[in-house]
Amino acid sequence: MKVLLSIKPEYAESILQGNKKFEFRKTIFRNKNVKTVVIYATMPIGKVIGEFDIDEIISSEPSALWDVTKKYAGISKCFFDEYFSKKSTAFAIAVKNPRRYKDPVLLTDIVPGAVPPQSFRYI
Repeated sequence: MKVLLSIKPEYAESILQGNKKFEFRKTIFRNKNVKTVVIYATMPIGKVIGEFDIDEIISSEPSALWDVTKKYAGISKCFFDEYFSKKSTAFAIAVKNPRRYKDPVLLTDIVPGAVPPQSFRYI
């Protein structure tokens, strides 16, 4: 099973280049059968540009999660702290085998009538 995530273009690009090896989330999908993340790059791109396999999902208290992921977080400590402020649990999706689509795809070509997800969407 696949899940669609909305990711800011600069972070999506960093994932596809292999520099950002963790995608951080405040909440995570419950379905344990999800093996692949499909990347929707938010505006100004506004298209599905690639995907990656899920190596593992790490769940931890934010400061402990930062210690484990900081080398390949692809974001600053300041941004991380602000993003997870007021959260007791943080999630990191470990990226494996990122793949860029040769031609970016409109979201509606994958899921007719779909709008970009705020958090995630099963596909």
